Amino acid sequence: MNQSSPDASTMRLDEDAIARARENIDQGAVTPGIAPYAQEICKLLNDALATEWVCVLRYRRHYFTAKGLSSEAIAEEFLAHADEELGHADRLAARIVQLGGEPMLNPDTLTARSHAQYDESTELKAMIRANLVAERLAVEVYRQLITLVADKDPTSAHLLRDILAEEEEHADELSDWLERP
Repeated sequence: MNQSSPDASTMRLDEDAIARARENIDQGAVTPGIAPYAQEICKLLNDALATEWVCVLRYRRHYFTAKGLSSEAIAEEFLAHADEELGHADRLAARIVQLGGEPMLNPDTLTARSHAQYDESTELKAMIRANLVAERLAVEVYRQLITLVADKDPTSAHLLRDILAEEEEHADELSDWLERP
């Protein structure tokens, strides 16, 4: 037997946890394996949710205020990204509820909890730059979140991986826009 291979005799299901899954059925998807982590995961997801909402608002502002020769095309890009960020926010909020938490959408707390900043730039290149910085921050945050929750909550990790892929795509698109004359 290869020494780096796991010993099959140590790979067993936790029968006690499986039995406890029959209890507290009012908790829905929050089974004994995730219960100790659900509250902290909800906090992390709520901060990501705040980030998504700040991004939605920033992109929408830029969509409405973009002016210049390339403004129509980049404004459409901003709107498409705003819509995708709103989709991320909806998915995060749904997962928070599934974990027994509450989505924290109080506008007074969004910017304080967001990893990205709101931006009121008026020049197109500055708008693109601000959005690119926010996307890069989101990429880094989602990578770290995946690492933090992967072994505790595979479903949230899967959701975060999906969002990460879209954030990376946004960053690439904005980087391409920034290189244009």
